[in-house]
Amino acid sequence: MAYETRETKKLSPVASALLAWYDANARDLPWRIGPAERKAGRTPDPYRVWLSEIMLQQTTVATVLPRYEAFLERWPDVAAMAAAPQADVLGQWAGLGYYARARNLHRCARAVVEDHGGDFPDTEEGLRALPGVGDYTAAAVAAIAFDRRAVVVDGNIERVVARLFAIGAPLPSAKAEIKRRAGEIWPRRRSGDFAQGLMDLGAGICRPKAPMCLLCPISSACEAYAKGAGEDYPKKAPRKPKPSRRGAVYAMVNAKGEMLFERRPEKGLLGGMLGLPGTPWTDENAGAPPAESAPGGRLRPADWGRAGAVEHVFTHFRLTLDVFVARAPKGFRRRAGQEWIAPRDAKLPTVMKKAVNAALSFPLSD
Repeated sequence: MAYETRETKKLSPVASALLAWYDANARDLPWRIGPAERKAGRTPDPYRVWLSEIMLQQTTVATVLPRYEAFLERWPDVAAMAAAPQADVLGQWAGLGYYARARNLHRCARAVVEDHGGDFPDTEEGLRALPGVGDYTAAAVAAIAFDRRAVVVDGNIERVVARLFAIGAPLPSAKAEIKRRAGEIWPRRRSGDFAQGLMDLGAGICRPKAPMCLLCPISSACEAYAKGAGEDYPKKAPRKPKPSRRGAVYAMVNAKGEMLFERRPEKGLLGGMLGLPGTPWTDENAGAPPAESAPGGRLRPADWGRAGAVEHVFTHFRLTLDVFVARAPKGFRRRAGQEWIAPRDAKLPTVMKKAVNAALSFPLSD
């Protein structure tokens, strides 16, 4: 049973049933204070809640769990993260998606320390004013960390609410209606537990495929279930095919087996991350590497061996990178901003890891 308070007695039937189910079935997650602990008076750490919400955007819980623990080991609180070099945060983020989120993570930590004395604002409005904190994250932290009545809608909650009310408009145009309808059942107290209960319900019961409706605590109120059409919701607009882009990268190897890397510009995709020097990513085939695009502009095209191509899918396009490898010639000097790093020690985004692995498999003659 959901533990009783003056407020919970006023809950809607859906909220009451969902909270009772959550009390008995809440997932054990390292950033979460469970229902029993909440009842005993423990409160969530806003830093841990905020960190988890940023990491979980477009990433699964299974992927985030070990990475979250690694982040906490290096930066156990917001002050420690604020004091870290941005390059360290970017390196630790490698493989977790958009690197703009990592840059904003660091900027936000500094803003909390410098502008708020190390304490996160406890309202949606205050949280939304922080760097990199949008509407969703502000609502999630306000609800989960501070138990503010904030309507939180992630992918799981979106699916649950779309089915609960059989919302016929397709995504993404239905988002505003989904949030409005969620607000109709959202409780004033235990807002964070309600949000996390909906998240857990969407993750384990109200799944995208083969939802387990017979085990759902709110199926009696679900319009999609009543129609026998659970999997038909949420409706989705037809996906547009992703455009393809192509580019080339150049793996230069010195006598120590180190590769030449450079940090990408702060703005743009993979901003601030290490990568192999290369060409822009265009819609046209990159072709053979021109001399002026080689690292340092000092090598002839014939000095490069082609190690093949790697492919990577970003959110909005598919990328193919031709990978070229060469030994550093005598007298070669790296440009400003470039550095020699052993490949195993380089903190790289996934697409660059693929390119480096391709380069390492290419036999270079002595």
